[in-house]
Amino acid sequence: MRLPGDKNKSSILEEMIRVNHAGEYGAQRIYQGQIDVLKNDPECLKTLEHMKEQEEEHLEIFSGMMKTHKVRPTLLQPFWHVAGYALGAIPAMVSKEAAMAVTVAVEETIEDHYNQQLAQLGDSDAELKDTIARIRDEEIEHRDIGIENNAQHAVAYPVLYNTVKFGCKTAIALAKKI
Repeated sequence: MRLPGDKNKSSILEEMIRVNHAGEYGAQRIYQGQIDVLKNDPECLKTLEHMKEQEEEHLEIFSGMMKTHKVRPTLLQPFWHVAGYALGAIPAMVSKEAAMAVTVAVEETIEDHYNQQLAQLGDSDAELKDTIARIRDEEIEHRDIGIENNAQHAVAYPVLYNTVKFGCKTAIALAKKI
């Protein structure tokens, strides 16, 4: 039973699509920043390009949903453009491990975010649930790649990891509304 103040299904769907689009936009900008800095490491470059390609596919999916459901993008997209790139490039300038620490923090936060959305959807909208679950699994793959590439050995890992997670959670909350 819906209570006063509860969101209707349409507004929940709109919020999900907007925030997911914003997140995937930011993620591909993060990977572009990492690629631009770490492009001289062929193995790392291949890994980053693989993850960025998946993020671009995710972005296309949510862009299509935005058109279908007539959802506007977040008004903060110009900020994500710059902030996402900086979040990728600046830690990568410190070290490959720092870049991977960002990847772990971001993707772990997104995994939690998508799990919350899947729970919120419950038994409704099987197609959307399948899409979100598949994308979430690719985000988990990215997190695992970061761990395999020694993210935890980054200088000041706990500070970097927790700062990025806090920033991601804040970005999620803002993108839902703005």
